[in-house]
Amino acid sequence: MIKTMIVEDDPMVRDINSKFLNKVKGFTLKKAAANLTEAKEFILQNEIDLILLDVYLPNENGIDFLKWLRSNEIASDVILITADKSVERVREAFRYGGVDYLIKPFTFERFNESLSAFREKLNSYKSNETLEQIELDKLILNSKSSEIIEDELENNLEKGLNKYTYNSIINELNSTEAEYVTTEEVSEKLRIAKVTVRKYLDYMSKQEKLEKIIEYGRVGRPLYKYKIKNL
Repeated sequence: MIKTMIVEDDPMVRDINSKFLNKVKGFTLKKAAANLTEAKEFILQNEIDLILLDVYLPNENGIDFLKWLRSNEIASDVILITADKSVERVREAFRYGGVDYLIKPFTFERFNESLSAFREKLNSYKSNETLEQIELDKLILNSKSSEIIEDELENNLEKGLNKYTYNSIINELNSTEAEYVTTEEVSEKLRIAKVTVRKYLDYMSKQEKLEKIIEYGRVGRPLYKYKIKNL
Protein backbone atom coordinates (compact mmCIF):
# COMPACT_ATOMS: atom_id res chain seq x y z
CA MET A 1 0.00 0.00 0.00
CA ILE A 2 1.16 3.53 -0.80
CA LYS A 3 1.47 5.39 2.51
CA THR A 4 -0.13 8.82 2.13
CA MET A 5 -0.41 11.99 4.18
CA ILE A 6 -2.90 14.82 3.60
CA VAL A 7 -1.95 18.36 4.65
CA GLU A 8 -5.08 20.56 4.60
CA ASP A 9 -6.32 23.08 7.16
CA ASP A 10 -10.00 23.06 6.13
CA PRO A 11 -11.71 20.15 7.98
CA MET A 12 -14.38 19.71 5.31
CA VAL A 13 -11.88 19.62 2.44
CA ARG A 14 -9.62 17.33 4.46
CA ASP A 15 -12.53 14.93 4.93
CA ILE A 16 -13.43 15.02 1.22
CA ASN A 17 -9.85 14.33 0.17
CA SER A 18 -9.64 11.49 2.70
CA LYS A 19 -12.81 9.91 1.29
CA PHE A 20 -11.52 10.33 -2.27
CA LEU A 21 -8.25 8.67 -1.28
CA ASN A 22 -10.05 5.70 0.26
CA LYS A 23 -11.75 5.08 -3.08
CA VAL A 24 -8.46 4.75 -4.98
CA LYS A 25 -6.93 1.28 -5.03
CA GLY A 26 -3.50 0.84 -3.49
CA PHE A 27 -3.40 3.86 -1.15
CA THR A 28 -3.71 4.10 2.61
CA LEU A 29 -4.06 7.29 4.65
CA LYS A 30 -1.49 7.45 7.44
CA LYS A 31 -2.00 11.03 8.57
CA ALA A 32 -4.34 13.95 7.93
CA ALA A 33 -2.50 17.04 9.19
CA ALA A 34 -4.12 20.43 9.72
CA ASN A 35 -0.88 22.44 9.64
CA LEU A 36 2.79 22.20 8.67
CA THR A 37 4.07 21.78 12.22
CA GLU A 38 1.91 18.70 12.62
CA ALA A 39 2.99 17.41 9.21
CA LYS A 40 6.70 17.91 9.94
CA GLU A 41 6.50 16.16 13.31
CA PHE A 42 4.78 13.16 11.75
CA ILE A 43 7.00 12.77 8.69
CA LEU A 44 10.18 12.95 10.77
CA GLN A 45 8.98 9.85 12.60
CA ASN A 46 7.21 7.99 9.81
CA GLU A 47 7.93 6.99 6.22
CA ILE A 48 5.45 8.49 3.76
CA ASP A 49 5.35 7.77 0.02
CA LEU A 50 2.99 10.55 -1.06
CA ILE A 51 1.84 13.87 0.39
CA LEU A 52 -1.33 15.62 -0.80
CA LEU A 53 -0.38 19.19 0.03
CA ASP A 54 -2.41 22.38 0.18
CA VAL A 55 -0.61 25.66 -0.56
CA TYR A 56 -2.78 28.09 1.38
CA LEU A 57 -2.52 27.38 5.10
CA PRO A 58 -3.06 29.85 7.99
CA ASN A 59 0.17 31.85 8.32
CA GLU A 60 1.97 29.10 6.38
CA ASN A 61 2.74 28.18 2.77
CA GLY A 62 2.73 24.66 1.40
CA ILE A 63 5.55 25.48 -1.01
CA ASP A 64 7.77 26.25 1.99
CA PHE A 65 6.99 22.75 3.25
CA LEU A 66 7.92 21.31 -0.15
CA LYS A 67 11.25 23.17 0.00
CA TRP A 68 11.78 21.89 3.56
CA LEU A 69 11.27 18.31 2.39
CA ARG A 70 13.89 18.69 -0.32
CA SER A 71 16.42 20.48 1.91
CA ASN A 72 16.09 17.66 4.46
CA GLU A 73 16.37 15.00 1.73
CA ILE A 74 13.02 13.46 2.64
CA ALA A 75 12.09 11.18 -0.24
CA SER A 76 8.32 11.73 -0.24
CA ASP A 77 6.56 12.67 -3.45
CA VAL A 78 4.09 15.55 -3.40
CA ILE A 79 0.87 16.32 -5.27
CA LEU A 80 -0.26 19.91 -4.75
CA ILE A 81 -4.00 20.36 -4.14
CA THR A 82 -4.81 24.06 -4.02
CA ALA A 83 -6.93 26.94 -5.21
CA ASP A 84 -3.79 28.86 -6.29
CA LYS A 85 -3.92 29.13 -10.08
CA SER A 86 -0.95 31.46 -10.55
CA VAL A 87 1.64 30.40 -13.11
CA GLU A 88 4.40 31.41 -10.71
CA ARG A 89 3.09 29.04 -8.03
CA VAL A 90 2.63 26.18 -10.50
CA ARG A 91 6.18 26.57 -11.84
CA GLU A 92 7.57 26.76 -8.31
CA ALA A 93 5.74 23.59 -7.31
CA PHE A 94 7.22 21.60 -10.19
CA ARG A 95 10.63 23.21 -9.73
CA TYR A 96 10.82 21.72 -6.25
CA GLY A 97 9.68 18.28 -7.30
CA GLY A 98 5.88 18.28 -7.23
CA VAL A 99 4.56 15.38 -9.33
CA ASP A 100 1.12 16.90 -10.07
CA TYR A 101 -0.96 20.00 -9.40
CA LEU A 102 -4.72 19.80 -8.81
CA ILE A 103 -6.66 23.05 -8.77
CA LYS A 104 -9.68 23.22 -6.47
CA PRO A 105 -12.43 22.38 -7.07
CA PHE A 106 -11.60 19.18 -8.95
CA THR A 107 -13.51 16.02 -9.81
CA PHE A 108 -12.90 12.59 -8.36
CA GLU A 109 -12.01 11.41 -11.86
CA ARG A 110 -9.13 13.89 -12.07
CA PHE A 111 -8.03 12.97 -8.53
CA ASN A 112 -8.17 9.27 -9.42
CA GLU A 113 -6.17 9.80 -12.61
CA SER A 114 -3.45 11.67 -10.74
CA LEU A 115 -3.07 9.02 -8.06
CA SER A 116 -3.32 6.15 -10.53
CA ALA A 117 -0.53 7.63 -12.63
CA PHE A 118 1.59 8.02 -9.50
CA ARG A 119 0.87 4.42 -8.48
CA GLU A 120 1.92 3.16 -11.92
CA LYS A 121 5.23 5.05 -11.76
CA LEU A 122 5.97 3.96 -8.20
CA ASN A 123 5.25 0.31 -9.00
CA SER A 124 7.55 0.50 -12.02
CA TYR A 125 10.36 1.95 -9.93
CA LYS A 126 9.93 -0.72 -7.27
CA SER A 127 9.76 -3.65 -9.69
CA ASN A 128 12.80 -2.74 -11.80
CA GLU A 129 16.45 -2.15 -11.01
CA THR A 130 17.02 -0.49 -14.38
CA LEU A 131 14.77 1.06 -17.01
CA GLU A 132 15.19 1.15 -20.75
CA GLN A 133 14.56 4.44 -22.54
CA ILE A 134 11.19 3.33 -23.95
CA GLU A 135 10.02 2.35 -20.45
CA LEU A 136 11.26 5.62 -19.00
CA ASP A 137 9.57 7.58 -21.75
CA LYS A 138 6.29 5.89 -20.95
CA LEU A 139 6.57 6.86 -17.29
CA ILE A 140 7.71 10.44 -17.84
CA LEU A 141 6.17 11.40 -21.14
CA ASN A 142 3.32 8.90 -21.55
CA SER A 143 4.87 8.30 -24.97
CA LYS A 144 2.45 5.53 -25.92
CA SER A 145 -0.45 7.92 -25.75
CA SER A 146 1.26 11.24 -26.53
CA GLU A 147 0.49 11.20 -30.25
CA ILE A 148 -3.15 10.39 -29.57
CA ILE A 149 -3.48 13.11 -26.97
CA GLU A 150 -1.71 15.73 -29.09
CA ASP A 151 -4.07 15.01 -31.97
CA GLU A 152 -7.03 15.46 -29.65
CA LEU A 153 -5.65 18.68 -28.20
CA GLU A 154 -5.26 20.13 -31.67
CA ASN A 155 -8.70 19.13 -32.86
CA ASN A 156 -10.55 19.37 -29.50
CA LEU A 157 -12.22 16.40 -27.92
CA GLU A 158 -15.88 15.79 -28.57
CA LYS A 159 -18.07 17.87 -26.25
CA GLY A 160 -18.40 16.29 -22.82
CA LEU A 161 -15.09 14.38 -23.00
CA ASN A 162 -12.10 15.14 -20.79
CA LYS A 163 -8.48 14.76 -21.93
CA TYR A 164 -7.37 13.41 -18.54
CA THR A 165 -9.97 10.63 -18.56
CA TYR A 166 -9.16 9.93 -22.20
CA ASN A 167 -5.46 9.66 -21.37
CA SER A 168 -6.12 7.45 -18.35
CA ILE A 169 -8.17 4.97 -20.37
CA ILE A 170 -5.64 4.91 -23.22
CA ASN A 171 -2.83 4.21 -20.74
CA GLU A 172 -4.81 1.39 -19.17
CA LEU A 173 -5.46 -0.21 -22.57
CA ASN A 174 -1.76 0.11 -23.42
CA SER A 175 -0.55 -1.39 -20.16
CA THR A 176 -2.97 -4.30 -19.78
CA GLU A 177 -1.58 -7.80 -20.29
CA ALA A 178 -4.92 -9.07 -21.61
CA GLU A 179 -5.41 -9.19 -25.37
CA TYR A 180 -8.83 -7.56 -25.09
CA VAL A 181 -10.61 -5.82 -22.22
CA THR A 182 -14.25 -5.11 -21.47
CA THR A 183 -15.88 -1.88 -20.35
CA GLU A 184 -16.47 -3.44 -16.93
CA GLU A 185 -12.80 -4.38 -16.53
CA VAL A 186 -11.59 -0.87 -17.36
CA SER A 187 -14.23 0.63 -15.09
CA GLU A 188 -13.21 -1.54 -12.15
CA LYS A 189 -9.47 -0.95 -12.65
CA LEU A 190 -9.72 2.85 -12.96
CA ARG A 191 -12.68 3.32 -10.59
CA ILE A 192 -14.53 5.25 -13.30
CA ALA A 193 -18.25 4.71 -13.91
CA LYS A 194 -19.07 2.13 -16.59
CA VAL A 195 -21.26 4.55 -18.51
CA THR A 196 -18.33 6.99 -18.67
CA VAL A 197 -15.84 4.35 -19.80
CA ARG A 198 -18.27 3.12 -22.46
CA LYS A 199 -18.64 6.65 -23.83
CA TYR A 200 -14.88 7.03 -24.23
CA LEU A 201 -14.39 3.56 -25.72
CA ASP A 202 -17.14 4.24 -28.26
CA TYR A 203 -15.51 7.54 -29.15
CA MET A 204 -12.08 5.91 -29.57
CA SER A 205 -13.65 3.20 -31.73
CA LYS A 206 -15.21 5.83 -34.00
CA GLN A 207 -11.75 7.35 -34.38
CA GLU A 208 -10.45 3.90 -35.31
CA LYS A 209 -8.01 3.97 -32.42
CA LEU A 210 -9.35 0.66 -31.09
CA GLU A 211 -10.19 -2.79 -32.35
CA LYS A 212 -13.58 -3.97 -31.11
CA ILE A 213 -14.95 -7.49 -31.11
CA ILE A 214 -18.36 -8.77 -30.04
CA GLU A 215 -18.90 -12.03 -28.17
CA TYR A 216 -22.40 -13.52 -28.13
CA GLY A 217 -23.42 -15.74 -25.25
CA ARG A 218 -26.41 -17.99 -24.94
CA VAL A 219 -28.23 -15.50 -22.75
CA GLY A 220 -27.96 -11.81 -22.03
CA ARG A 221 -26.53 -8.96 -24.04
CA PRO A 222 -23.54 -9.31 -26.38
CA LEU A 223 -20.15 -8.58 -24.78
CA TYR A 224 -17.98 -5.89 -26.36
CA LYS A 225 -14.18 -6.17 -26.00
CA TYR A 226 -11.51 -3.65 -26.98
CA LYS A 227 -7.78 -3.30 -27.57
CA ILE A 228 -5.47 -0.63 -28.96
CA LYS A 229 -4.89 -0.93 -32.69
CA ASN A 230 -1.34 -1.63 -33.75
CA LEU A 231 -0.35 1.48 -35.67
